[in-house]
Amino acid sequence: MGEKVVGLGAGGHAKVILEILRLNDQFEIMGMLDKDPELHDKHLLGVPVLGSDELLPDLFANGIKYFFIGLGSTGDNQPRRELFEEAIKLGMEPVSTIHTTAVISPSATIGEGTAVMANAVINASATVGVNTIINTGAIVEHDCILGDHVHIATGATLASTVTVGSMAHIGAGATVRQLINIGDSAVVGAGSVVVKDVPSKETVVGVPAKVFTK
Repeated sequence: MGEKVVGLGAGGHAKVILEILRLNDQFEIMGMLDKDPELHDKHLLGVPVLGSDELLPDLFANGIKYFFIGLGSTGDNQPRRELFEEAIKLGMEPVSTIHTTAVISPSATIGEGTAVMANAVINASATVGVNTIINTGAIVEHDCILGDHVHIATGATLASTVTVGSMAHIGAGATVRQLINIGDSAVVGAGSVVVKDVPSKETVVGVPAKVFTK
C-alpha cells in the first residue's frame, strides 16, 4: 500500500482529485474531511467522509502525514488557502495530483499541492505556485508565472509571459493575451478576453474584458 493521505473538502472538485490519485498506487486514501455536517458518515466515490476539519490534528497524530485539497473554487480562493495553510502548520505534506494526460514541460516548475487535470498543458519555463489548480484542458504557455493558490479554470488559455498574482481566478474558457499582468485576488470572468492588465482584487468580464461594476 502507498502513503496514507486525507482529502480536505468533499465536493465535486474532490471527485476529480480522487480519480487522479487512483491512477497510480502511490497513496492510500484514508478518508475525506468537510465542514458540511450533511456529508459526514457518507461516501465520496467510495471514500468515507470522516467528519469536519477539526479531526485533522488527530489524523496527523495517528500517522496520516499527507493531504490534498479537495475544495474547489469559483472565484474566491481564500478557503482553499486557509485549509492548505492549516495542514502545513500541523506539519503535514501536500500532495500534487497530476493527470496522466497532462502535458508538462520538463523546464516548468510546479509548486507543492498543485492539481493539474486531464489534457492541461504547462509549457516551457512556466512557473506555477503552490496549491494551484490547472483545470481540465487549460493551457499555461511558456514563461508564464502563476502565484500561490491560483485557479486556472477549465479550458482557459494564458498566452506566453502572463503573470498571475496569488489567489487570482481565471474563469472557464477565458483567454489572456501575452505579457499581461493579473493582480492578486483578481477574477477574470468565464469566456472573457483579457488584453489589458487587471489590477489586484478587480473582476473583469467580456470581450474585451472590462472592470465589472455592480
